[in-house]
Amino acid sequence: MSENGTGTAENEIENMNLEDNHDKPSENVDVDNNLDDVVNPWNVSSSSAKGVDYDKLIKRFGSSKIDDVLIARIEKLTGKPAHHLLRRGIFFSHREMHHILDLYEKKKPFYLYTGRGPSSTAMHMGHLIPFLFTKWLQETFDVPLVIQLTDDEKYLWKDLQAEEAKQLALENAKDIIAIGFDINKTFIFSDFNYIGQSPAFYMNMVKTQKLVTFNQVKGIFGFGDSDCIGKISFPAIQASPSFSSSFPQIFNNRKDVPCLIPCAIDQDPYFRMTRDVAPRMGYQKPALIHSTFFPALQGAQTKMSASDPNSSIFLTDTNKQIKTKVNKYAFSGGGDTVEEHKEKGGNCDVDVSYQYLTFFLEDDDRLAQIKKDYSSGELLTGYLKKELVEILQKIVGDHQQRRKNVTDEVAYSYMKPRKLDFNY
Repeated sequence: MSENGTGTAENEIENMNLEDNHDKPSENVDVDNNLDDVVNPWNVSSSSAKGVDYDKLIKRFGSSKIDDVLIARIEKLTGKPAHHLLRRGIFFSHREMHHILDLYEKKKPFYLYTGRGPSSTAMHMGHLIPFLFTKWLQETFDVPLVIQLTDDEKYLWKDLQAEEAKQLALENAKDIIAIGFDINKTFIFSDFNYIGQSPAFYMNMVKTQKLVTFNQVKGIFGFGDSDCIGKISFPAIQASPSFSSSFPQIFNNRKDVPCLIPCAIDQDPYFRMTRDVAPRMGYQKPALIHSTFFPALQGAQTKMSASDPNSSIFLTDTNKQIKTKVNKYAFSGGGDTVEEHKEKGGNCDVDVSYQYLTFFLEDDDRLAQIKKDYSSGELLTGYLKKELVEILQKIVGDHQQRRKNVTDEVAYSYMKPRKLDFNY
């Protein structure tokens, strides 16, 4: 695997003449559902109680593991400690992060791009993870950010009307804004609203569509003959924000500003495709930094579903709902009895309450003590859940207070195409 984060599998794809290999299945994305771990943009599952094997996934996808050297370099260049999600390996994989750091070191520009597929009115705790980390990246590197709301995707994949999907995008935008993004450095857009008024964005969509064959997109995403053509063309829409020329109002029509995409690793197929077409369009390849999956309360075999209210903690949940869900549904790695637990200790590798603490408890020393006490059997499951409940109640409660101040007008101000507070 090369230093710049491009693995062997990706090199093979990028060196293929895709137009001349119509009968060759794409190696760009693994959609083999017979594997122990299934990871693609629409389905994540694992046969292991510990969840997805991320080391194997790195090899399968051809990305690079985030190591201590990379983390140390980030801290040295920024003069700030690494985010706890980075220190703890929750953001664990990357493509060309060293290139982004090279740019930062040379005081050359880059921007951030991430997104959200609005499938429900309320976001859950797992949805917060990429945005919390993106906010840290934006503040640490002082760069602009574009956030894509793929209401068109949800209309195509879900049983939603177009206007309903647009409304969900607006509600999700309010949750994202409540996280605290700087309006002067952040542009949030819904596909339904923005693409029609941006010839530059549409141009990049069409250029991408021309460079990806039907055979390739089937191989990458597993589309079948009965899928609507909207699904087949959608990956070009998610690819387009990777190119600075899609946002002429932000980047003064520059085509050469690269981007860094923080996302969960199930979104990587879109951007392996994007990295393939970018050089042929005369653009920079996007860099990526991937997170693990936030487990469902019932265990790490699957990621959460916004359609299952008991699979996660939602940002609209009350204190009582949070307490009930954690106590009733959070999978325990403790013993079946108090005596057994004290004798054998708890298993932090499968205990959902402990795993949630790794995401949301920022104090490293406190987390290490909890792991030690729980693993030894000194700390009982009930006390572990109590600590988690208190942390989640505060995070959700604080979010709800900020969310009250995000009106439609505030949301529209973030979603208005405009120049951001940056000079290029």
